[in-house]
Amino acid sequence: MSVLYVLLDGAEDHPIPAFGGKKPLDVAHMPFMKSRVVSKGSTQGCEYTHIFLSHFFTGREPTHPRAVLEAVGLGLDVKGRTAYRLSPALIDDGMINWCYNAHEFSHLLIPAVERNMHRLDAYDPQIRFFLNGRAVITMDWDIVPELPAPPMPAPFVEVPGALGEMVMAVAEELDGITNYPWGCGRPGDIVKPHPQFRNLTAISDSPTPLGLCASFGFDFRLVEDIDDRFPLAREALGKGDVFLHMDEIDEYSHQKDPRKKVGVLEHIDKRMAEHFGDVERIVYIVDHGTSSVTGEHIACEVPFWTTFETPAHGRKISPSRLVPEIFKSVS
Repeated sequence: MSVLYVLLDGAEDHPIPAFGGKKPLDVAHMPFMKSRVVSKGSTQGCEYTHIFLSHFFTGREPTHPRAVLEAVGLGLDVKGRTAYRLSPALIDDGMINWCYNAHEFSHLLIPAVERNMHRLDAYDPQIRFFLNGRAVITMDWDIVPELPAPPMPAPFVEVPGALGEMVMAVAEELDGITNYPWGCGRPGDIVKPHPQFRNLTAISDSPTPLGLCASFGFDFRLVEDIDDRFPLAREALGKGDVFLHMDEIDEYSHQKDPRKKVGVLEHIDKRMAEHFGDVERIVYIVDHGTSSVTGEHIACEVPFWTTFETPAHGRKISPSRLVPEIFKSVS
């Protein structure tokens, strides 16, 4: 029997003053998801999605850097190359301020980056944009700088070489706004997922989980529109397990908009009811908290829910053991 795994990305949160000290998960009206829960427990969230999912799928730390996973998820060549994740940011007064409102200026940012890509021509660059101006570049370049990562502001660190020239040229054009690299590196060792995953298809608007699943040999689909993911997931359940990623929950948290976060949780619940009302095995997971108050990730305890009885009920289980424990005595 196929299993639907649903990642409610960043769904945990801080108490929200406007909600009387309750969290978005507490106030969101989600009759389909909440009423069908049979077993529930908790696990430890991780600061970043790819770290949590690596433990969830394999029981191990990730072996590939974030940029490599995303490059694979976007169909870029990584063999013998270095990957660099680019995130919209404002460089101002010696600080890097990550921009989660990039949808407001991505129409300016993307062309500015494209105009300056010639600075990397000596390294045979490949670039792919996604989600409001984010991008990944792969190059024949062996420099792997250690650079600050989102989501919190950080002191500016100069990016070396031609990549740094491109970053600063874009910033000069756009009054400090640029695409700043992080999560850089080259492919690591290949690892196998837990044997409980069978013929899985991953569906997401984010290349992070898609690249991770691709590294296991799983099928994957990059689907930007949230409503388009549900019928594709339903279709994919006919041939095996499905991993369905809801990244928008995390995005609205970064924007410090708890009402939007509640709204998208409720929207997801309606679409789940529409497409998966007769699906017996659904596992809901949360990778970390994302604060609608501060906009930062929270590496806190997070819930998991299942729509079937499991020996994991009522327990706190590490992400590495979560899938084996859920299906320990489930036929």
